[in-house]
Amino acid sequence: MTELTPLLVFIVISGYFIVLILISYLTSLKSDNATFFTGNRKSPWYLVAFGMIGASLSGVTFISVPGWVASSSFSYFQMVMGYLVGYFAIALVLMPIYYKLKLVSIYTYLENRFGKFSYKIGSFYFLLSRVIGAAFRLFLVAKVLQLAFFDAFNIPFFITVIITILLIWIYTFRAGIKTIVWTDTLQTTFMLLSVVVSIIIIGRELNLNFSEIIETVSDHPYSQIFYWEWRSDNFFFKQFVAGAFMAFVMTGLDQDMMQKNLTCKNLKEAQKNMYWFSITLLPVNLLFLSLGVLLYVYAAKMGITLPESSDELYPLLALNHFSLFAGIIFLLGIVAAAFSSADSAITALTTAFSVDFLNINVSQNSKKNKRTKTYVHLGVSLIVIIVILLFNQINDKTVVKQIFKVAGYTYGPLLGLFMFGLITKFKIRDKFVILVAFAAPVLTYIVNINSERWFDGYKFGFELLILNGILMFIGLLFLVKKK
Repeated sequence: MTELTPLLVFIVISGYFIVLILISYLTSLKSDNATFFTGNRKSPWYLVAFGMIGASLSGVTFISVPGWVASSSFSYFQMVMGYLVGYFAIALVLMPIYYKLKLVSIYTYLENRFGKFSYKIGSFYFLLSRVIGAAFRLFLVAKVLQLAFFDAFNIPFFITVIITILLIWIYTFRAGIKTIVWTDTLQTTFMLLSVVVSIIIIGRELNLNFSEIIETVSDHPYSQIFYWEWRSDNFFFKQFVAGAFMAFVMTGLDQDMMQKNLTCKNLKEAQKNMYWFSITLLPVNLLFLSLGVLLYVYAAKMGITLPESSDELYPLLALNHFSLFAGIIFLLGIVAAAFSSADSAITALTTAFSVDFLNINVSQNSKKNKRTKTYVHLGVSLIVIIVILLFNQINDKTVVKQIFKVAGYTYGPLLGLFMFGLITKFKIRDKFVILVAFAAPVLTYIVNINSERWFDGYKFGFELLILNGILMFIGLLFLVKKK
């Protein structure tokens, strides 16, 4: 049992940051304005695919999912199986459209299909969703950094958050998405390495070989995957279908995730990236869930008191009860998770606001465009800091649940808009879209709080996203122009 000293933590974080700066320097050579937004569309597909694993997992999966198994077992894996369907739909339906239109901001599709009001409201909901999502993720990681280093010097939490965002801004402000494609590869490596090392350490501490580790996980009550009670939040079909739509929306309709895919050389390579990325996510998520079971088994065997929040279980054991080497690897993993989730989010938010609301032409390498991009990048960073600090004041639930809950309300209008555009050929009265886009989440909330009373005890889970999208779709039918 070896505790990381603040000095050692500082050395590890500094060393990691120096590597990121080096990658940033190399990728920003001969960079221009288009490099920041599109990576000049030269990214190798396999590099994007591997890096997207870390970006999709982020600090939420890294910390929350292992702790979550105590309350939800392996039911989360039902959603992960649904993700596979959603990712394949993205590759086959959305990517051909995005590449055909040569989009920088994917919400430009809505302008081509419906008009400028639909375009703006679509981008607005992305900005809202991604600011909240990025803040949730960074909040988790900043808490760990606070515990591991900043508390030793009585540095307040808001300073920790500012330093974290500042470091991200420094290595992304020049080459943007091109840098992120490469740094995501490094960050994914450290995240996966941390989980594997933690499992090996626990196995050694409990005198378990590889087959016994698998047996311990599979025989544990927390390893139950499938749930068939239809009223339950964990009902299989609810989770599976919600997972498919979550993946479709939170990746395919999300500028953050799709901006990386759009840096590939062509559609064929982008689709190849999506296929490999989606298949790889299945064993990776199973690995995180298995770690969660082993963490609880380890804590019980060692007589360790469980923390009040399940999000704190993995950091507590890794930093205070595992070996020094395991603690360092965990620290690298959590820092990687922080940067992987936030750097691309801040870059995507900068892209969406710059292109969708300031009408920047990314192919023009003018000083004005560069200056505007820099100011927007700074402004987005400041907003994320503020939201993290607000969340710190109100947080009272497992973060992974909060993210999907918020996504159900904010991504629903996006889902309805895109599905209406893809499925129908109707033209709509574009200027009234904003009314429907705000009414749909409100109606979804009303249905959600009354669902048990109205629908024989039925509880909505993550499928709130689907309900919200359906209400948006129905609302758009009332706006169809008569021939």
